[in-house]
Amino acid sequence: MNYEDKKIVGIIATNVDPSVALNVIGHLSISIGKYSEPEIMGQKTITDASGINHLGISKFPFIITKVKPSKLAATIALAKSNPNLLVADYPRDMLETRTDEELIESISSKENDKLEYLGAIIYGDTKEVNEITGKFQLWKLD
Repeated sequence: MNYEDKKIVGIIATNVDPSVALNVIGHLSISIGKYSEPEIMGQKTITDASGINHLGISKFPFIITKVKPSKLAATIALAKSNPNLLVADYPRDMLETRTDEELIESISSKENDKLEYLGAIIYGDTKEVNEITGKFQLWKLD
């Protein structure tokens, strides 16, 4: 498989502070890595010339973008409607709870339209990911 066949796009709401954005992307990256197919990863370890092993990284491009909060919710819904895409989302509840039990209680007590999304990661075939995220701005510190 060619490294351009698949793509990973992180999306951060424009109203999220940089320190929170890093937390959001970190948590979502673990989720995508855990639940994606094994082919997402490149070589398991890479040994340098000194004999030290370094963990490999994703073999597919991973970019971070930003969108308005209202567009983020619509993007997540659209991506989740495509069964070929893997979508990890990050509602504010994940930031405001301490334990997994609290998180489960918080999210399960709300309708989806009451969740405030701070970010998401979408993984899948490049063409399908680009159809959803292709016009998003790259995330950067303003």
